[in-house]
Amino acid sequence: MSQTLILGANGTVGSSLTQLLTARGVKVLKATSKTPKSGERHLDLLTQKGLSDAFIDVDRAFLLSPPGHVNQDELLLPVINQARISGVKKIVLMTAMGVDANEAAPLRIVERSLERSGIAYNIIRPNWFMQNFNTYWIHGINEFGQILLPTGNAKGSFIDARDIAATAASLLTSSKFDNQAFDLTGPRALDHHEVAKILSRVSHRPIAYQDITPAQMREGLIAAGLPIPYSEFMLTILE
Repeated sequence: MSQTLILGANGTVGSSLTQLLTARGVKVLKATSKTPKSGERHLDLLTQKGLSDAFIDVDRAFLLSPPGHVNQDELLLPVINQARISGVKKIVLMTAMGVDANEAAPLRIVERSLERSGIAYNIIRPNWFMQNFNTYWIHGINEFGQILLPTGNAKGSFIDARDIAATAASLLTSSKFDNQAFDLTGPRALDHHEVAKILSRVSHRPIAYQDITPAQMREGLIAAGLPIPYSEFMLTILE
């Protein structure tokens, strides 16, 4: 039976992707670093434990790097290699918008490895998630009624993670666009003042945007428990 392995299956994109594929009749296996249950495969990207068995009887896979780590190439290159050895026929890899501008970026190294693997692939590079405002940035909104970011008046074409999942589902179940990469954005670019107005309207509470310094952002990320290297990575991609 055709089976699709999904990394990050319980995450923002992966959970929606799992639902979409299941609704299409696709047999989905969820990769997990914990003791696997029915419908799951054990795979710990940090230790590579479970890697040799992860792709048994799997012909398609959705890959992404777990949040909190900047060594994405060290985590994902062995996965792509094992998928190749195991005879996986198609991989959809999610990276991030802009990584193709720097050939030395860890995620770009992963993209290049997939391109050279001989496996049919698609690469999707989404912009910032709309869901970031009720996950990553929710503390400032709840505590102070403010979106606290060092972005000035810069605009971003924020995208709903469900739209990313829908794109991945289509690419995993079709060969029409094989071996192509796609930047994914929302319908229009918004600055954070505009985002704050939208959030205020739909939540029926006053929310504003406050531009902060990179140093303040770094302090907040570290206080929230993010590793220092990943905090610096977040600041870099916010520039």
